[in-house]
Amino acid sequence: MRLDKFLKVSRLIKRRTVANAVSEMGRVLVNGNLAKPAKQLKIGDVIEIEYSNRVEKVEVLLIPTGNVSVQEASSLYKIID
Repeated sequence: MRLDKFLKVSRLIKRRTVANAVSEMGRVLVNGNLAKPAKQLKIGDVIEIEYSNRVEKVEVLLIPTGNVSVQEASSLYKIID
């Protein structure tokens, strides 16, 4: 699954266009490397998202095949310190 779509489906970022823009600005790292919105994710990848006042670091636990409910969204990733 594409990085921008995963960020939206997992509800780490609310909109795909915003996820796209944040990635293009260089504020998203996957496994320590700058990532474009089209980066294909796999289970075990570590995503770092730089928000305005903090950095969120998560590990991908599950790649969904379709839409995900709000309750299931947090099960797609694990927050890392």
